[in-house]
Amino acid sequence: MKRRAILAAGGSALLAGCAGPQPARYASERPELDLRRYFDGRVQAWGMFTDRAGAIVKRFTVQMDCRWTGDEGVLDEDFTFSDGAKQRRVWHVTRTAPGRYVGRADDVVGEALGEQSGNTLQWRYTLALPVEGHVWEVQFDDWMVLMDDRMLLNRAAMSKLGIHLGDVTLAFRKP
Repeated sequence: MKRRAILAAGGSALLAGCAGPQPARYASERPELDLRRYFDGRVQAWGMFTDRAGAIVKRFTVQMDCRWTGDEGVLDEDFTFSDGAKQRRVWHVTRTAPGRYVGRADDVVGEALGEQSGNTLQWRYTLALPVEGHVWEVQFDDWMVLMDDRMLLNRAAMSKLGIHLGDVTLAFRKP
């Protein structure tokens, strides 16, 4: 009986850990993040990918050209990686309701779903990621936090089949 109680408690703790924080938790945090205002014009970013052990695997920079027409935005990203490789991703983002966004890009499987509250936005999406001649469908739990009018920090946890693969960390800056 004692063993069942321990297993039940452990299972409950595990499920609670999977739920994670919700964007509404940050509703009172300021300054308030407005994607249409922040991602408008030129934006630069510096980032890195770390594996599940925390080792830095790859560094990169991003030059972005962003524009909005009403609730429709285009975020055109040009990546340059530390090994010299280059990549481009063009996001088409739609504000569907206050604090709700849908994003699409060529390498995103289906749609990215975003929820904003206060200074924070959470994106959830699946990315078709080329790795050594194969394409893996990797899930992203992506959190953006506006620090001030010019600086936004981003941390994205990557997983496949529920297994944590690593994290992407970015610092965005508006000129």
